[in-house]
This record gives sequence, C-alpha cells and structure tokens, in this order.
Amino acid sequence: MTASALTLSQRAKSIVKDPFFWLGAKEMSGTALGIAAWGLVTGVAMVKSGLSVPLALFMGFTAYAGSAQLAVLPLIAVGAPLWVVWFTAICVNLRFVILSSMWRSYFSHLSLRHRLTAAYFSGDVIFVNFMRRYPDAKPQPEQLPYFWGAAMTNWVAWQIPSTLGIFLADQIPLSWGLGFAGVLALLGVLLSMLNDRATWVASVVACTAAVAAFALPLKLNILVAIAAAVAAGLVAEQLQKQASQLPAVTDKESRS
Repeated sequence: MTASALTLSQRAKSIVKDPFFWLGAKEMSGTALGIAAWGLVTGVAMVKSGLSVPLALFMGFTAYAGSAQLAVLPLIAVGAPLWVVWFTAICVNLRFVILSSMWRSYFSHLSLRHRLTAAYFSGDVIFVNFMRRYPDAKPQPEQLPYFWGAAMTNWVAWQIPSTLGIFLADQIPLSWGLGFAGVLALLGVLLSMLNDRATWVASVVACTAAVAAFALPLKLNILVAIAAAVAAGLVAEQLQKQASQLPAVTDKESRS
C-alpha cells in the first residue's frame, strides 16, 4: 500500500471516529426514509424507461442526482439526441453552482481532489442541514466530519433503495407515488429552518418565483427560485441588521 493510500485511510478513520461525524449522520437520518423512497422510485423509473440493468446501475452510481435522472429519463425513452439529454441534466443541476459557491466558504482550504469528492457526495438536504448547524461562513474543524457523516448517510439511504428499485422494477409500480415522500422529507427540513424573518422571506420568495417561472423549460424555474431566494434573504438580513442597530443609534443620540 502506498504512502498516499495510508494517509487517506488514516484520515478516513479519524473522520469516522469524530463525534461530529455521527452527529451529522444522526441529523441526516431524519430524512433518510424520504430519501430512500425517492431513490427507490428513481431506480424503478430508470428500468421502466428502457434502460438495461447495467446501464441503470451505471447511471445511478455515477450521476447520483435524483432530479436530473428523472428529468432525462423521458428524453432517453423517446430517443432524444445525447446533447439534449446532457443539456437538460446540466440545467436541472445548475442550482449546485449556487450551493457550491456557498460550500466554498467552508471547504476552500481542502485539496482539489477532496473538494471534488465532496462535490459528488453533496446534496440538497445535506446542504440544508449543514447550513442550519453552521450559519456563519467560518471554517471550523468539526465541519468536515459533520459533512461526511451526513453525506455518507444520505448516499447509503439513496443508493441501496435505488439499486433495489432497479432489480425489482417489475414488482414495484410507479403508481405507488413513493417519490412524494422525498418531497415531504425536504419540506420537514425546511419548516425546521424557518426561525427568523429573513428565512421566511427567502422561503416565500422562492415558492412564488418557482410557481411564476414554472413554464420555463428544463426545470429552470428551480434555478430562478434559488437565485430569487438568495437575493431576498440577503436583502432581508441586511434590513434586519439595520433595524436592530437603530435603537442603539437613537439611544446614543438622545444621550448626547
């Protein structure tokens, strides 16, 4: 075994032994059931769309992006050109450009290889849980173990049911609607984060923008909603800070 492999193995063992790894896994387990149901339906949908079992497995383990996978399956089924399939998947996943820019504040000190690996394992629910626990963009030693605990829990909760769905596609009808459980899981996490005015404003703006832009092709309304929510949240947070400073300024002026 090479020195680099030993170093990687030792680093992985130290992360797993960290209590924050298990904290991340514990907090992620609350949405694992919904993620599992979503993964199961995606696995079934891949096979029912005409993909062979090996190709479905390859797509599931390499793409690891439920929304993009479900978006491109109808295109694959009708024999759309490869560039259309790729372009659709890229558009659906454009939200991760915004999320990655926020991850950078926490993990920019890591090596490129480590950041690319983290990018593969990251996801929407992981991002939500992480930002809820670490709202201030300041690197801390426990953040990386926490991320990996949440990421590995999410990966297992997705991949095992997705693989089962691929092999049991003929026994599981899509009419069960299990994918909606994933939406409910995300909704539960969202509601737990609505603890201040700025978050409420961002959530309302995101919902409004998503509905208003629903007619856009390739699910670009998701990107519009995220961009609008980030902008609204930043403005609301800034106004909230200014409002909190007003009493101190007024009190200082009255004393003078």
